Amino acid sequence: MAKRVTLSDIAKVLNVSNVTVSKALSGQKGVSEELREKIRRLADQMGYRQPSSKRNNSSKNIGVIVPGRYFEIRNSFYWYMYQELATVAVKEKCFTMLEVIEPEDEEKHELPKLIQENKVDGIILLGRPKNGYIKTIREESSLPMVCLDFFDDFSNCDSVISDGFYGTYMLTNYLFRMGHTDIAYVGTLLYTGSITDRYLGYCKSMMEHGQEIRKEWILDDRDWATGDVLSFEFKLPEKMPTAFVCNCDLTASLLIKHLRKLNYRVPEDISVVGFDNYLYPGLSDIGITTYDVNVREMVKKSISILLDRINHVKIKPGVRIVQGEIVYKESVMPPNKDKT
Repeated sequence: MAKRVTLSDIAKVLNVSNVTVSKALSGQKGVSEELREKIRRLADQMGYRQPSSKRNNSSKNIGVIVPGRYFEIRNSFYWYMYQELATVAVKEKCFTMLEVIEPEDEEKHELPKLIQENKVDGIILLGRPKNGYIKTIREESSLPMVCLDFFDDFSNCDSVISDGFYGTYMLTNYLFRMGHTDIAYVGTLLYTGSITDRYLGYCKSMMEHGQEIRKEWILDDRDWATGDVLSFEFKLPEKMPTAFVCNCDLTASLLIKHLRKLNYRVPEDISVVGFDNYLYPGLSDIGITTYDVNVREMVKKSISILLDRINHVKIKPGVRIVQGEIVYKESVMPPNKDKT
C-alpha cells in the first residue's frame, strides 16, 4: 500500500512549515498567492488528499491527545473523561480518535501522529503536557485546539477547566464548619495546574479562618518524574492534623489505606476529603466526601468550542470554568477530642 502523503511531506519539499502548507490548502490568510499556488500544485502532484474529501462535511473527526502518564486505564480520571468525550461527540455527529503520547515522544516534542498524518479536523488536548509540547503543536499545526482540564498561558488559548480553586475552598470551609482547624493538604504542587489551583483554594480558606499554613502539612502524593500515585509512599508529619484535603479521590483513597496501617481510623480519628467524585471500584470501602466535577458539561463545552473553531465561528478565546458541587459522604466527622 502506498504511503499516505502528509502535510509534513509537502512542507519538507518546499522548505516551509506545516502551518504554511495547512493555511495554503485550507484557503486561510497569511500565505502569498504565489506560494499558495505552488503548494497546491505540489500537493496535487504528490497525490495529497484532504480528510474532508472522504467524509460528509457535517461530520468532523476530533483528535483527543493525552500524555501517557495521566492515562493508566485502571484508575485514570482522564479515561473516564475520554469516555464522556466519545459519547458526546457521537451525539454531535462527530468521531473521536484517541492518541496517547509516550513519555519519550513528549520529551522530544514529537508531533502526534494524528496531526502528522492530517487525520483530524481539530484537537482536544486532555491533561497538560510538559513545557514546550503545546508550543510545538501550535507552531507545527494550524488545527483548532481546546485544552481540557488545564490552562496554558499562550495567546488565543481555549481552555475548559473545573472550578478547582473554589471547589477546594468550599471543601476546606466544610471541614472548619465540622470543627477542624488543623488541616493539611495532599498534592504535589506544580505537577499539574489543577493540583496547584486546589491548593490555593485550601490556602484561601485557611487564611480566612486565621490558620497558619504549615509547610510540614503540605504533602506530596506522586513521583515527580513518572507521575506514579499508586506506589508513592506518603511522608506524614510528626504532629498529625485532624483532617486532610486531598487533590483527588484516588489520592484520598490511598491516604486512607496508609492511615489505617498506622492504626488511625477514618473518619473517627482523622477526616479526609477528595476531589473529582470519581474512583475506580474497589479502591475504597468508605465513601469519600468530595467535589463532584461536572465532566459532562466540561466535555460539551469543549466540543462546542472546537466545532465553532473548525467552522470559523468568531468566538472570544479564553478560559471557561465549569462549576460542580460538594458530595457529602462518610469520610468526615468532627475532630476526636481524645486525639487532639
